[in-house]
Amino acid sequence: MSLTPILEETLIKRSQQKKRTSPLNYKERVFVLTKSKLTYYELRAEVVHDSTTLYIFAPSNESRSIWVQNIKEEIKHNVQIAAKFHPQFWQEGEWLCCGQVDKLAPGCEGYNLFGDVSRKPLPPVPGDESASAARRPPPPPPQEAQEEAGPGQEVVIALYDFEGLEPHDLTLKTGEEYVILEKCDVNWYKARNTHGDEGYIPSNYVTEKESDSLEQFVWFCKNVNRSKAEELLRKEGKEGGFMVRVSSNTGTYTVSLYTKNTGDGVATVRHYQIKETHGSPPQFFLAEKYVFGSISELIEYHKHNAAGLVSRLRHAVGDQSRGAPPTAGFSYDKWEINPSELTFMKELGCGQFGVVRLGKWRAQHKVAIKTVREGAMSEDDFIEEAKIMMNLSHRNLVQLYGVCTQQRPIYLVTEFMEMGCLLNYLRQRRGALGALELLGICHDVSLGMQHLEQNGFIHRDLAARNCLVNSSLVVKVSDFGMTRYVLDDQYWSSSGAKFPVKWSPPEVFNFCKYSSKSDVWSFGVLMWEVFTEGKMPYEHNQNHEVVMMVTQGHRLYRPKRASAHIYSIMQMCWMERADERASFTEISHMISDELEDDGHEL
Repeated sequence: MSLTPILEETLIKRSQQKKRTSPLNYKERVFVLTKSKLTYYELRAEVVHDSTTLYIFAPSNESRSIWVQNIKEEIKHNVQIAAKFHPQFWQEGEWLCCGQVDKLAPGCEGYNLFGDVSRKPLPPVPGDESASAARRPPPPPPQEAQEEAGPGQEVVIALYDFEGLEPHDLTLKTGEEYVILEKCDVNWYKARNTHGDEGYIPSNYVTEKESDSLEQFVWFCKNVNRSKAEELLRKEGKEGGFMVRVSSNTGTYTVSLYTKNTGDGVATVRHYQIKETHGSPPQFFLAEKYVFGSISELIEYHKHNAAGLVSRLRHAVGDQSRGAPPTAGFSYDKWEINPSELTFMKELGCGQFGVVRLGKWRAQHKVAIKTVREGAMSEDDFIEEAKIMMNLSHRNLVQLYGVCTQQRPIYLVTEFMEMGCLLNYLRQRRGALGALELLGICHDVSLGMQHLEQNGFIHRDLAARNCLVNSSLVVKVSDFGMTRYVLDDQYWSSSGAKFPVKWSPPEVFNFCKYSSKSDVWSFGVLMWEVFTEGKMPYEHNQNHEVVMMVTQGHRLYRPKRASAHIYSIMQMCWMERADERASFTEISHMISDELEDDGHEL
């Protein structure tokens, strides 16, 4: 079966041996593609294409499209295929695209195995056009009828694979297109694929199909700040390594570029702000002489031309933490989880409501399972609230997947965070984290709290102990809103050990008055925890002493690791009057500004 030809055609092959190219380097050869190999015939001898780089030219764009489509179809299940390629030729001892001098060096640009195969029209092939016309390519293999989007329908592209877990779900494949039929809520859409299959998909797994939707590009790092960009680019250490990220100024983007071509030979990272013209539609540029209609076109141009940059953009560096995000529940409108589908593994700790264990859902998805000890919480009220909490989906919030309420004890099934709680993370790495890394932790928490604030949700117990860290070192806020359902009177007594007095503003320990602004006060204390690398606030004072001190205007001292400006942000959180405190939106912007700069001018 593997010997049956799928395609057979005379193509043009470039010589692999000669360094310099000339018309003599290009020969017509008969190529045959089967299910097991790609071969061509050299003077009647069969040559099997294996590991060497092979340059092949088709007689027409139509022919090229057919060959690429068929090759893609045959290799799509081959796990050994590296989805990277060199977009330019090997010439004069180096790859023109990335400058690598090893001919067998791995590809430098991500390649979408399942995307379309369109490209700019090929130049005419020298030679007899009539002869080329006589060698017409075979007709394309029959394909299933594909659904097309109707007028006014929204088309999206999948950013990640999604395996449909319920019969009403629709499986997503990275790079493929889908038509949105209904936006059921902010987290789930009903969609149709190109084969006409319909089902529910997570909204955070797709992006709109438009000419400059940046999320589809490997070089776009949406959640990377300036210090993290420098860390990633230096770690990669490749000349011309670059990424595009969101800068602190809302709505603008920055190109971060790594180079060793400095006067003193010391590697550095430069940051260039992408600017817009004032016209409609706006155009984008790094240097005023070179203006483009989209950011992707700008990046493509500067891959080939430095045009004022310290280097051309040679090597795209992605965000390694950009894995598939958690979904708001395992499927659309699924918040009740069957406990028989849970596998309990090792104990992770003991929380306020009971034991927390590592587990798996349906034996494949890692989760954290919180057992709610009977009598520890007001269960009926919480179950209603859980449906709302599941819809709070954000990169910096620990995702609630669902609950098991049909038996006792109740289980809460959440996203598993590999590195554990933030407080322990800070204490275990005392002295090893830089000031910008500490500020980055605060930024993560502020973004999660900003999302809660914008959705009218109050945490009530924000502290480093209630934030978690995942394997990509992203910090997420956990246990938001849970304290409302505590039935332990001691927890609420300001004289008891459990009440979080040291994180609470005057209006809470005096009047139990909670708001987003009381969360802001707690955030200021969390910032203090971060910059002291896990110290206890007011460590030498009892709760009743702290109440008196705060009421009299006393505030926590400035940590040694915090600059005067960072400490001023903490002080803005500790204003006595709630209405004088900054919002989380303002706080996240202030922290972002500290992590950023304005970029380099050209």
